[in-house]
Amino acid sequence: MDNRRNEPNLKLINMEQVEVEKIDWLIYPFIPFGKVTIVQGDPGEGKTTMVLQIIAKLTKGESVLSGSDEPILEGKTMALDPVNVIYQTAEDGLGDTIKPRLLAAGADCSRVMVIDDNDQALTMMDVRLEEAIIQTKARLVVLDPIQGFLGADVDMHRANEIRPLMKRVAILAEKYHCAIILIGHMNKNSNGKSSYRGLGSIDFQAAARSVLIVGRIKDEPEIRVVCHVKSSLAPEGKSIAFRLDKDKGFEWIGEYDISADDLLSGDNRGQKIHAAKEFLKEILVSGSMAQTKVAEEAESRGIKKKTLWNAKKELEIDSVKIGSQWFWMLPE
Repeated sequence: MDNRRNEPNLKLINMEQVEVEKIDWLIYPFIPFGKVTIVQGDPGEGKTTMVLQIIAKLTKGESVLSGSDEPILEGKTMALDPVNVIYQTAEDGLGDTIKPRLLAAGADCSRVMVIDDNDQALTMMDVRLEEAIIQTKARLVVLDPIQGFLGADVDMHRANEIRPLMKRVAILAEKYHCAIILIGHMNKNSNGKSSYRGLGSIDFQAAARSVLIVGRIKDEPEIRVVCHVKSSLAPEGKSIAFRLDKDKGFEWIGEYDISADDLLSGDNRGQKIHAAKEFLKEILVSGSMAQTKVAEEAESRGIKKKTLWNAKKELEIDSVKIGSQWFWMLPE
């Protein structure tokens, strides 16, 4: 018997014949179109709220990172035409949680689609996922959380069971040029590096082209930070903060000077922003000062520009233009 009949035929790809493809971005360098992005963090840290804010902007054709008087990502984010989004949740109710959040974020809910899986649970291998992308022409697909869409028989800690699932969603993202975001929880290993705190097999992170971690600042509970811990297609982006306030709601703040490992381990949480706030209280206690002078003094003390602006926002420092100069002063 000739066993060679069952062996695959050799096919070679000559790199000379491969065309270079340009990467398009939903948000550069955090979320690419045509690829898989993972957003992970501990429960209650604002992952879903942040993603729903992104969805709301996309459905209105508005710039995703907006809402600050200081550029959040200078020249790196832009408005698109309004797009359709598929959002699947295995944890929150559509009517009592998801839609109220979308409405609060200003979303056009007619552009947000959900696959009805009441009769049969949806999985990452489900043919309905591809059918929905084709039918809606969605530019963004969100599965929240990852664990809810693996399938009952899949062990999330086994690489050989996770790889085909991740390959499947990666193929869908590339085939239909949509961004796919998988939202995941973190494990309890507080001493581990950020790249090893995602639940389940490391193959989740290995297969994703971009991985973001969301965490809260210990001494500033309303401040949450998004840290870029993996970027296969561009340089890693700087950490970005947003505020979740029970009265004011969601607001992007801007770049934030903290690493993912510091954010998750508790080391230096809020120390840099705290030092910048104390500096501003000290230098402005006697009255207003020119913004240029404040910036020069801050730089001499090793306080970065973005950290200074974050502290300004937190203290709600007033800016007044006198003549050709801006002056900062503490609020009354």
